[in-house]
Amino acid sequence: MSNPRVTPQQAWDALAEGNERFMAGTLNHPQQSAARRSELSTFQAPNAAFLGCSDSRVAAEILFDCGLGDLFVVRNIGQIANENTVATMEFAVSALGVSVIVVLAHGSCGAVKAAIDQTTADPSPVTPAIRKELEEIRPAVQQEWFATQQVSPYVDTDLIEADAVGRRHLAETVNALMRQSTVISDAVAAGELGIVGCQYQLEEGRVAPISWVGKLDVTR
Repeated sequence: MSNPRVTPQQAWDALAEGNERFMAGTLNHPQQSAARRSELSTFQAPNAAFLGCSDSRVAAEILFDCGLGDLFVVRNIGQIANENTVATMEFAVSALGVSVIVVLAHGSCGAVKAAIDQTTADPSPVTPAIRKELEEIRPAVQQEWFATQQVSPYVDTDLIEADAVGRRHLAETVNALMRQSTVISDAVAAGELGIVGCQYQLEEGRVAPISWVGKLDVTR
């Protein structure tokens, strides 16, 4: 395993400070020069990895005011911890020595809304590939539904909060990374890696921590 260059706390603090700049509109746009491009032509050494939704409004480098070589990023619909995602995060930890993984859900997530729709009595038609991905989110839909409703197994979209489903799915994604990867769970246990599950607020621009594991002091 590659040795981390900074502590999980230091890596998270740098990201949190970047998000504060983003919210305030005082972006530094660091590490984006021609000299930086040249410097990175033969290596990369990011301190943080990012697992987020492919939503066009959730661009990791912008939200955290980062530049070239700062973040190792994987995105898919609904930030799902599938085989490819886990392998990518394992590479970030074992080969690149990242100190923190940020898993980012967001408000008004289309994938979450689609998963809710697929759990109704009359779901909309979707392609087999999309249906397969949405199956990873449906347990969170059912957990949220049955937490307050016991009458019908089918979800009523008017009676369920999509962002609450998103938070449940976020927690499951964080758990899945550790459950499916001894590389990741061992790094957390050794104090070399932290994982922070966050929910991004579209209007405010805030990346709000919801849960975290590892040697981290994260302010909600």
